[in-house]
Amino acid sequence: MTAGPEKERPAREMPTLLDQMGGVSGIVASSVPVGVFVVANILFELQPAIIAALVAGVAVAVWRVVRKQPLQPAVSGLLGVGLAAFIASRTGEARGFYLPGLITSGVFAVAFLVSVLVRRPLAGVVWHGINGDGQGWRRNPLLLRAYTYATLLWALVFASRVVLQGLLYDANEETWLGVARLAMGYPLTGLALLFTIWAVRRAHRSSEAPAT
Repeated sequence: MTAGPEKERPAREMPTLLDQMGGVSGIVASSVPVGVFVVANILFELQPAIIAALVAGVAVAVWRVVRKQPLQPAVSGLLGVGLAAFIASRTGEARGFYLPGLITSGVFAVAFLVSVLVRRPLAGVVWHGINGDGQGWRRNPLLLRAYTYATLLWALVFASRVVLQGLLYDANEETWLGVARLAMGYPLTGLALLFTIWAVRRAHRSSEAPAT
């Protein structure tokens, strides 16, 4: 009698990772300060753009608190905007606003690739760690393979950000750098997340199918 609920459990828990990221509204809202900075930097000088981005970051955080949404994404987003604004202010260059994101993407790209090499794909480690499912999934060859493919895709996403945005950073193309940051941010993250969900659900269905 317990087999039925156990089979349904992965499907019910799949959206949990998205919930931890603040849901769809949280994902969209977290890109607002970057968008504000890009526009303000085009229309005004660097300092007004920094102030506008900080104000937008605070407004997003307050909005999430008022709506009683998860606080962690709001705090993380505000800290990220604050660090980016600090670097831009210290360097006196708008491109400095995007430096933390570049470094973070580089670290993630290496971490995801290394995790595949040691057969502990981070897509699975993170997913099941957040959902509290433990790490028993590694004993399932189908799940291990699915998470390996998903992890390689995540590594590619982060690496592509480093390459393209790094070139724009070196060329001091601050406006295009901001556009690339937005275009390669949550849209690519969303695609990678959808692929992860699809691959894992497919692996679950295959592993639960009766042998013929």
